[in-house]
Amino acid sequence: MSWETVIGLEIHAQLATRSKIFSGASTAYGAEPNTQACAVDLGYPGVLPVLNAEAVRLAVRFGLAIGATVAGRSVFARKNYFYPDLPKGYQISQYELPIVLGGNIHIVLDDGTEKDIAVTRAHLEEDAGKSVHENFDGESGIDLNRAGTPLLEIVSEPEMSSAAEAVAYMRTVHQLVRYLGICDGNMQEGSFRCDANVSVRPAGEQQLGTRTELKNLNSFRFVERAINYEIERQIDVLEDGGSVVQETRLYDSDRHETRPMRSKEEANDYRYFPDPDLLPVVIEKEYIETERAKLPELPEARRQRFIHSLGLGVEDASLLTGSRATADYYEALIASVGGEYKLAANWVNGELAAALNRDGIGIADAAGSPERLAGLLVRIIDGTISGKIAKEVFEAIWQGEGEADDIIEARGLRQISDTGKLEKIVAAVLADNPDQVEQYRSGKHKVLGFLVGQVMKATGGKANPGQVNQLLKQKL
Repeated sequence: MSWETVIGLEIHAQLATRSKIFSGASTAYGAEPNTQACAVDLGYPGVLPVLNAEAVRLAVRFGLAIGATVAGRSVFARKNYFYPDLPKGYQISQYELPIVLGGNIHIVLDDGTEKDIAVTRAHLEEDAGKSVHENFDGESGIDLNRAGTPLLEIVSEPEMSSAAEAVAYMRTVHQLVRYLGICDGNMQEGSFRCDANVSVRPAGEQQLGTRTELKNLNSFRFVERAINYEIERQIDVLEDGGSVVQETRLYDSDRHETRPMRSKEEANDYRYFPDPDLLPVVIEKEYIETERAKLPELPEARRQRFIHSLGLGVEDASLLTGSRATADYYEALIASVGGEYKLAANWVNGELAAALNRDGIGIADAAGSPERLAGLLVRIIDGTISGKIAKEVFEAIWQGEGEADDIIEARGLRQISDTGKLEKIVAAVLADNPDQVEQYRSGKHKVLGFLVGQVMKATGGKANPGQVNQLLKQKL
């Protein structure tokens, strides 16, 4: 029979604060185990949590960016459960009255399909510690450095119908939190991860199927693979006459399978109640409007501006707005090269992106600043160098050899645009290649490319390609 999939994601974004959500302990990554967990994080008797105002501000920014309602009053609750990496026996979270309600995320799939995914809520909570299983024989280690780190849990409506949609949604949220500066999005360090709720039902049926939760997926690739595996597993169970069990499952990337972790709890299993040590969070309208005024141009709006105002293609615009740093670099570049928007996009998405990828660095650490790359593009525009020679100059810039003009002069790379000189070289090439000349004159015009190549070879790539084409056609 025909089946349809229903997916909802719970994304956990670690907020970019220097201290934890209820204590002054550091949130810096990479410290020795259990050196950044203070008495508050460990729940020692007599300690009291104090709310980090910066975590609240970052949550408000997210709510405003997705068109959600920022609650004037939200409440922290205790979520009670027992686990080795939760020393207090409860997690401080938000339940009935979260800080952000509603909103939506606009996604674009690889095939160009667009869709809006509704957000149910986004709430503040503290992270738990981490169980470490490697390097322990028959035991687990507990690292509580992460305990108390501020999280924003972003809960979608169950409106995604494929793994591809789930990945597009997760990528869009990942892009957004980095644009807003509220999360560094480092998935390897666990700063951005998600749980996926997956169910299947007969096509056309309205009632949701029994869902399973895939826990702690920390890469886009694993999200896609885990969801696709789970969809197939649930369909196989149902078609064999079985029933899907509501449970939490882990994805094993080495074996490409999901396996049971524990039965899935309901809200009443956690015995939520308002935390008696924390006052309700009251946010004034003036505060919200102040934060709204500080929002940057958001990625989708920027992408649309690049398409409609700068005339870029969808792919170019999407690549350029993939990160705020890349979009900022591009804007700084075009400010120095006039209206050559397409040329600038080609270089940022082409040579620059390849160099960054090759060296494994971010655009903020690029050896060629926007101003330095602009100096190179200006010399392409005014005909001083060809596009081919420009690649040689770019590599020299990347290696720290200086400005484009200095490199061009030092290496003698200035393009040959002297018509008289080029005419002599063209005449020599035509004399040396009589067969190709005849082919061209008999209608095989593709041979022109070969003749252009011979002229470029004779000039060491320095000839002006446009002039060479023009002169060849005149002579032929």
